[in-house]
Amino acid sequence: MSKLFALSGSDDFCPGGPIYPNPKESGLLLPLGPNVDVYFRARKRSRISAPFVYSEERFEQKQVSIEVLPDECLFEIFRRLDGGEERSACASVSKRWLSLLSNIHRDEIRSLKPESEKKVELVSDAEDPDVERDGYLSRSLEGKKATDIRLAAIAVGTASRGGLGKLSIHGNNSTRGVTSAGLRAIARGCPSLRVLSLWNTSSVGDEGLCEIANGCHQLEKLDLCQCPAITDRALITIAKNCPKLIDLTIESCSSIGNEGLQAVGRFCPNLKSISIKDCRLVGDQGIASLLSSATYSLEKVKLQRLNITDVSLAVIGHYGMAVTDLFLTGLPHVSERGFWVMGSGHGLQKLKSLTITSCMGVTDLGLEAVGKGCPNLKQFCLRKCAFLSDNGLISFAKAAFSLESLQLEECHRITQLGFFGSLLNCGEKLKALSLVSCLGIKDQNLGVRSVSPCKSLRSLSIRNCPGFGDASLAVLGKLCPQLQNVDLSGLQGVTDAGFLPVLESCEAGLAKVNLSGCVNLTDKVVSTMAELHGWTLEMLNLDGCRKISDASLMAIADNCPLLCDLDVSKCAVTDFGIASLAHGNYLNLQILSLSGCSMVSDKSLGALRKLGQTLLGLNLQHCNAISTNSVDMLVEQLWRCDVLS
Repeated sequence: MSKLFALSGSDDFCPGGPIYPNPKESGLLLPLGPNVDVYFRARKRSRISAPFVYSEERFEQKQVSIEVLPDECLFEIFRRLDGGEERSACASVSKRWLSLLSNIHRDEIRSLKPESEKKVELVSDAEDPDVERDGYLSRSLEGKKATDIRLAAIAVGTASRGGLGKLSIHGNNSTRGVTSAGLRAIARGCPSLRVLSLWNTSSVGDEGLCEIANGCHQLEKLDLCQCPAITDRALITIAKNCPKLIDLTIESCSSIGNEGLQAVGRFCPNLKSISIKDCRLVGDQGIASLLSSATYSLEKVKLQRLNITDVSLAVIGHYGMAVTDLFLTGLPHVSERGFWVMGSGHGLQKLKSLTITSCMGVTDLGLEAVGKGCPNLKQFCLRKCAFLSDNGLISFAKAAFSLESLQLEECHRITQLGFFGSLLNCGEKLKALSLVSCLGIKDQNLGVRSVSPCKSLRSLSIRNCPGFGDASLAVLGKLCPQLQNVDLSGLQGVTDAGFLPVLESCEAGLAKVNLSGCVNLTDKVVSTMAELHGWTLEMLNLDGCRKISDASLMAIADNCPLLCDLDVSKCAVTDFGIASLAHGNYLNLQILSLSGCSMVSDKSLGALRKLGQTLLGLNLQHCNAISTNSVDMLVEQLWRCDVLS
């Protein structure tokens, strides 16, 4: 036994060294039975000594894991990983590791490789076609996928692939939604972020957006929608730390008010676009400060449903020297005086597009002033303005001599006199005229004298105006000889007698024609159109024209080689008409809609298969005479074509 206790050095009798400090003490041998002692064969010392736990029958050795290390130690290890792939691999181990890695700022990463190896890696990344050159990786999270864990994974994963440039978060996960912690990970791992969109993220507050401001100084576009926890404090921090901001959209953010907008105007000299909607705390003070500070940079302004008054419009009219696009919607506290002052301010010299919707302050006097104060206005859209009359519209048309597009929608005080008066007084640059749902239009024979035609007009759209009929169309045929695009959808009062003069007077050749809902038009109109404009016609919509039959399809097949989009839904066409289309020698249809054609049956299967050689889209919805088997066969054979059934 003395030799046994004399063991030393590399001959320790158990792994990890002697079990007891003094191996010669009695009782060190562990008895397994009444007269049995345990002897271990000599082995070398292990590098890591794991503790032993004694039990009555055996020794238990605890498993050693890196997880026992505190977060501070793991943090130091992770920030010394050289490559993005190594960090991504570690992030996949557990949520704890992912959380630690996502909280490492890129400036805190310490590489252990020499400078020469770093340069080689940079060259290899530049040659890798999968690596984004400009740091514009895009990621989008919606609904249940919008969580902090996913944001942390994005922050770690995109860092080695060029960097995240665009992040969109739409919708919130009610149980594990995005919070400020997720945005903190993005801010620390994605300094190249340029575009951020947050929609319906009620759990994100000022802390998260402040992290973005402090970590993403390249931010250029910010879109906030339904973020009630974000206040002026966050917006002020964004303004101070993101001087490259050029586009800001704020919608339904109940805690953002004037102070935030004032900071944006003061600290964002490159701001070009601002859109504010449904923010109850935003008033004249914020809008006025923003507009006056961004006089020479702001190009696009959109103000919708705000508690602003005439003061804001006066500031726009005076300081909007760079504004080219202006949208005003639902401003109940703006009166006639506001629009008059805006037009008389002579600051909107560069304004090219103006859209006004649901503003009760739009009157004849105010609109005329706007026309005179905006000499370069090219596009004007007026919706749901009940107090504008014919006199105001004609006066505006005379003043806005650069106007190229005029659109009127639900302006019920506009009559036939105002419509034709504006057409005749808009000047030689008017190219598009649209009239939608204006119930004040009544079909009367005006007896227009000999006037010079409007040769510049190329596009005419008159939709859902029940009072517009044959007499009005006859006048239009004389006034607009260069029409190329015509949309008369929903005009049930139009007949062949009214539309035929339009077809006969068009000299340039019609390219796109929409006659959907014109229930009184017959095959004569389509046949005449095919004969006179067949070589220019590209799109024809006859949806709901119940008097259109196979004769129209025969004329189209023989005369319209450029036609690529044809809609004869709910028309009286049969299998014979479809066969006629299929036998057209020059027809090259790409889109064909037969929805609701109850007289088209399985007999047209062969013709549809032949048409399918060029078709990209085929609509067979509500074609009850076509069986399911035939549709399945078409879907299988026409592999290039999307078939709706």
